[in-house]
Amino acid sequence: MATVTTENTGEEDATELQFPKEFENAETLLNSEVFMLLEHRKGQSDGPEDEQELSQVFMKTLDHTQKFSRYKNRETIASVRSLLGKKKLHKFELACLANLCPETAEEAKSLIPSLEGRFEDDDLQQLLDDIQTHRSFQY
Repeated sequence: MATVTTENTGEEDATELQFPKEFENAETLLNSEVFMLLEHRKGQSDGPEDEQELSQVFMKTLDHTQKFSRYKNRETIASVRSLLGKKKLHKFELACLANLCPETAEEAKSLIPSLEGRFEDDDLQQLLDDIQTHRSFQY
């Protein structure tokens, strides 16, 4: 990942969990949560003319989040968030693990370098297996 330097925030590096101060109090959303929010907004449209007014960016974002949505319902999202919330994960790592759903500890550490050295492979693998179990029992 690239390191970006800005005059207001210093160095930013997601691999080291260094983010601009604007993100300190921001919450991360899972792709599935964004999809549900956008789908709700789209459902508030009164008719076809309202739907046409939704921007192209809105519709592309809706399509993207639907395509990469890993969880089909709020209960599964809540259970995965709860499972991950019990671990000492940064909110960025939590969102990455939930969105990317890596299959192995090695893959997780490759995709999310900040996990390296913070978790034993067996513990991380168990966490990934638990996420997969939640995904497989969705309805």
